[in-house]
Amino acid sequence: MTKAFLHSLDVAGSVLTSTLALWRGTRLVKQVAAPAKRLRLYDMEGCPYCRAVREALTALGLDVEIYPCPKGGEHYRAEAVALGGKMQFPLLVDLNADTVMYESADIINYLFETYGKRATPAYYQPNPLTPRISSLGSLVRGLRGLRYRPSMPPKKLLELWSFESSPYSRLVRERLTELAIPYVLHNVGKEQMADMGPATLRLQQMRSGGRYQPKKGGKREKLLAKNGRVQVPYLEDPNTGIKLYESAAIVDYLEQTYAR
Repeated sequence: MTKAFLHSLDVAGSVLTSTLALWRGTRLVKQVAAPAKRLRLYDMEGCPYCRAVREALTALGLDVEIYPCPKGGEHYRAEAVALGGKMQFPLLVDLNADTVMYESADIINYLFETYGKRATPAYYQPNPLTPRISSLGSLVRGLRGLRYRPSMPPKKLLELWSFESSPYSRLVRERLTELAIPYVLHNVGKEQMADMGPATLRLQQMRSGGRYQPKKGGKREKLLAKNGRVQVPYLEDPNTGIKLYESAAIVDYLEQTYAR
């Protein structure tokens, strides 16, 4: 099988994972103000409880520093235990409030109440079925984004523009987790109906003089001003100066640059 065909299978599996999660982590519920100090999340991409927290972060448009803690990882697991006292994920660290938290339900409520200034919407409230269905999504992905592969950690955090349910972005986040590469996750959830559908539709509209306009004052407008297009995943690596779109190209880059 060709590399392109295998990548297409990966994307199809990732679409199914998002479908099982009912596409939570797609739309912006409320754009909140960025805190003075970025939140930190110690997590694993393939963990259903971590996924629920990242869905809430997308819903609030909150950026976060991700410190991947895959099983067998040798970079951030010890740091997480030192901060929280036990080996459990997700672990949220909020330096703005001197807060360290476990338990996805508690973290989600904290994010909506502290930064959203509102109760957690029913769509994001945990229920007994959510982690079970989300676990099916992880099985569909072959448990990618859970186990460590030897790597050389970068000196500076990489930066990834993404939203949680994006099937293409998931492929990149899985590899970042497996290689235990820390990164800033810029959440750019869909802000309006015009944002729905694949990015290629909006790119075609713009190239043909179409009328696509991101929501005024939103993060997608800023991304358009920065790069001339709104498309995720988008990766910047300040360690090498590289800037990349397209999940396949990003995954190849991470392998060639950081895997050992």
